[in-house]
Amino acid sequence: MAKIMIVEDDPKIASLLRSHLEKYGYDVVLTENFEQVTNLFQQTKPDLVLLDINLPSFDGYYWCRQIRQISTCPILFISARSGEMDQVMALENGADDFITKPFHYEVVTAKIRSNLRRAYGEYAPKVEERIVELKGLRLFAERMELEKDGTLISLTKKEAILLELLMKRSPRVVSREVILEKLWDDQSFIDENTLNVNIARVRKKLQELGIEDAIETVRGAGYRMMDTKL
Repeated sequence: MAKIMIVEDDPKIASLLRSHLEKYGYDVVLTENFEQVTNLFQQTKPDLVLLDINLPSFDGYYWCRQIRQISTCPILFISARSGEMDQVMALENGADDFITKPFHYEVVTAKIRSNLRRAYGEYAPKVEERIVELKGLRLFAERMELEKDGTLISLTKKEAILLELLMKRSPRVVSREVILEKLWDDQSFIDENTLNVNIARVRKKLQELGIEDAIETVRGAGYRMMDTKL
């Protein structure tokens, strides 16, 4: 039974979410003290977090960053904010997905199932160490770390999956459809901008290692890793 932690300050929405998820067999933890979100997370050890943006004291972006320092569990934002920048900020701060209010509970459940499969189920990365190398760039897929010339940086799960795809197929093009299928089990609820944001995040991580313009956008086709840029 997967445990879901809900960080939502609207008691009606939180209660309805809990009732719906419990019907599907999930163990649900509701946040009551919004100044101790990280403590509750560490105490209950949830498998997935549903996180609102507008919260008392600190917003959801802050708590997402705090959780990311201690866990790679899936974090799904649920918010009435529907702007593109809100979704970008959520992903930039470590979220795995974004659900806009008002939402259909079936969509929430589908996204939860998809993210749990990616993190822990049949589609989760294998336990054994897996290292992908390309022109001195080394990806430690299971540890979600990237290394170049002795410099090591951390990645999110989706960044690691995306880099593994691009590095393994370099310099061939990886289609948007293949990337979407690999990153999200259910593509029907994926916003077009979500993939663009994840590509931008991976490019930023490469820049931290001094690698510029290694990921090329092939208009109408997808993306490819240019090993000549490494």
